Amino acid sequence: MHVAERERVILERVQQSGFVTFKALEEALGASPATIRRDLERLAGAGRIIRIHGGAKAANGASAEQPATTGLTGVPFHINVTRHTAAKSAIGQVAARLCSKGESVMIDGGSTTLHMCPHLESLQLQVLTNSLHIVSALLPQARTRLLVPSGQVFREQNIILSITDDEPLPNLHAPKLFMGAASIGSSGLMQEDSLLVAAERKLIERCEELIVLVDSSKFDGHSGHIVCKLDEIDTLITDDAIRPQHRQMLEAAGIRLIIA
Repeated sequence: MHVAERERVILERVQQSGFVTFKALEEALGASPATIRRDLERLAGAGRIIRIHGGAKAANGASAEQPATTGLTGVPFHINVTRHTAAKSAIGQVAARLCSKGESVMIDGGSTTLHMCPHLESLQLQVLTNSLHIVSALLPQARTRLLVPSGQVFREQNIILSITDDEPLPNLHAPKLFMGAASIGSSGLMQEDSLLVAAERKLIERCEELIVLVDSSKFDGHSGHIVCKLDEIDTLITDDAIRPQHRQMLEAAGIRLIIA
């Protein structure tokens, strides 16, 4: 595979999810690590990607010299947590009822998933979470075991993101993953930052059932980096303000819909 073809593959992989690991490129390109590093450096120098530890992310119009991991795109947690609180509280309570006593679950960081925490104390769960807010909420629950991934702390969302293969997750395979979203539409579940996509894909690969928690306002925005297609979602919990067309979209994708 010559240079132009390798560059095409790299850019396609980055555009698909906003992020690609070095290991994934080795498998896709069949080239030496030194060759791939030169390809990435050349594309970064041209401003077409941004190099980060363990791979590359989409440039999104940013300068190639701009640090890629100083912050995340999107609404900061301290703002998002004040929005649609009644709906999020109801959704979190319903989501907690889907947990079985003594099981292991994964709870992705978010202002809606946080609302599960007050309802988990009696369940004696083992919880893997990347959210420091969720860790703080669950610490007083003596019978709830907590696991966190290795990685970098991002202050805007107060989460730990494990995005490369040399930042392993704890050795846990969980029946259920509870996850929020920046938006959801016909293209699938979306987040505003490609680093979130890479980290959340790693969680999805370790679960048997993906349960999405979103208030009905999340159906209004249909832009972002795609985390997963609709047909990867098993269950979605939202509030009763969901519009008929959105309900039909979910049902057509075979998603179990629960109204909180």
